[in-house]
Amino acid sequence: MLVSLTLHQFALIAQHELSMAEGFNVITGETGAGKSLLLDALSLCAGERADSAMIRHGAAHADIYAQFDVANNALVAEWFAEHDRALDEPDVLIRRQLSQTGRSKAWLNGTPVSLAELKSLGTLLVNIHSQHAQQALLKPQFVVQWLDAMAQTTTLAAQTASSYQHYQQLKRRADEIASREALRHDRIQLLQSQLADIEPLLSVDYTDIEAEHEELSNIEALMMEASHGLHLLDNDTDEPDVMTLLGQAIKLCDNQLGVSQTFEQASEQLHLAQQQITEVTGLLSDYAEQQLPDPERLQTLDNLISLGHRLSRKHALPAVDLIEEANHWQAQLEQLENEPSSDAMAAQIEQAWQQYLLLATKLQKAREKAAPHISKQLVQQLQPLALPNARCEFVFTKKPDPSQYNAQGCHDIDLLFSANVGMPMQPLHKIASGGELSRMALVMQVLQATNADNDAVKPMLVFDEVDVGISGGTAQVVGELLRKLGQTQQLLAITHQAQVAAQAHQHILVQKHHDEQTESKLVILTDSAQVDELARMSGGVTITEVTRDHARSLLTDIK
Repeated sequence: MLVSLTLHQFALIAQHELSMAEGFNVITGETGAGKSLLLDALSLCAGERADSAMIRHGAAHADIYAQFDVANNALVAEWFAEHDRALDEPDVLIRRQLSQTGRSKAWLNGTPVSLAELKSLGTLLVNIHSQHAQQALLKPQFVVQWLDAMAQTTTLAAQTASSYQHYQQLKRRADEIASREALRHDRIQLLQSQLADIEPLLSVDYTDIEAEHEELSNIEALMMEASHGLHLLDNDTDEPDVMTLLGQAIKLCDNQLGVSQTFEQASEQLHLAQQQITEVTGLLSDYAEQQLPDPERLQTLDNLISLGHRLSRKHALPAVDLIEEANHWQAQLEQLENEPSSDAMAAQIEQAWQQYLLLATKLQKAREKAAPHISKQLVQQLQPLALPNARCEFVFTKKPDPSQYNAQGCHDIDLLFSANVGMPMQPLHKIASGGELSRMALVMQVLQATNADNDAVKPMLVFDEVDVGISGGTAQVVGELLRKLGQTQQLLAITHQAQVAAQAHQHILVQKHHDEQTESKLVILTDSAQVDELARMSGGVTITEVTRDHARSLLTDIK
């Protein structure tokens, strides 16, 4: 339930805090006074998008605060739990701020909240019905959705729609696969050929292969270099070598071991060098005296290097990078080979179609079972609204071709209506007048609002221009209907009809004042002020005792 609505620098309102009553609240005022501003403010607090034009002229920003009493509201408590937010108080405070930059901010109990979150919470707090609801009646989809809401088949309808969409997705995928079947086959062959081509390189380290090939290609020259190095280090000729000179240096240092510590350290290092050179001479000796490599090994390396060069030119990649590229080829090949063919998908498509038909049939039976009772409810509510001969009926016509089935099911659904005795019922959009449509829209909205779980706390119900197309005694019946609805649910409605306004539990007047800057002000009317406003609504600009007496009679007639 909405407890209060505070507006700061919002459109024509400079500053105002409005307390809302339980039950039926009504808004009245002259045309252009700003009656719809309250509905706009509520819409913003319910997550609708903002417009910087809503900021009062000269102000940097506008702020709207909406305080809701959510005590015992299980759905709101569940929402807070799902969104990991604390709900420690029985009240929820929503703040929406609009800036001149076009951006807006929102807070929930003082904590920033996203627009998407606010919108999902807003549906639990406020249910706003547009003044254009009667135009929606002309769309077949609206009638179907309303029937599902009344028949409590919304969940089944959503499952049917989801099943149909899944079937359509599988069909599209099968068509796509079929259209590229030849290309897929060619791509598989190409990848298989490329992988077979590069297969010899996949089991080796190409960098090591290049190094080994370089060495074996120059093995004889390298063996000669090893012999020359060995000769310089240690030889049996009269030519001086490193080992001989090193031995002389070691002897020199050893002779001075007791004289200087430096010679002792030098001797130690020279002995280590002698050991290392001995190891080096062994390595060079083995290398210089080895057998020449197997020509077949060199040929194998030649073939691998040539293959690497060829593939490198072919694919415009260094040979060492081709291994990684081959991994991508293998992944593509596995994906293509595992992709079902259009023929293989036929079974999946048939299974999806049968599942859709099963759900659509179940949905249709539920709709047909509920439709007569819902039609009866419609008639019962319409007849007091100056439509004593109103008749309604839902007609289900199976689509002649399965290709015409859609997400809503296998049947076309029409709401037939007749307002006159002896006249056949026809679809609403063919015969209903504007006034009849507006009354039908109002009744449908009221029925849908009252059809919710009686034990659940219902959102505030808001009607924009509730009296479109009605007047006189019909307006009084509408007012009585809304007052009765207000006994179980909070309502807010804009009206131009005194008969409707008189039935409200709280009457809010919007007045426009032209001082230095035009400003709209909100006044809660009681007693004589309410009588004067009802008299103005009934009799025009000039208020007389006659119009006042009529207004008093409207208040007296409240049931």
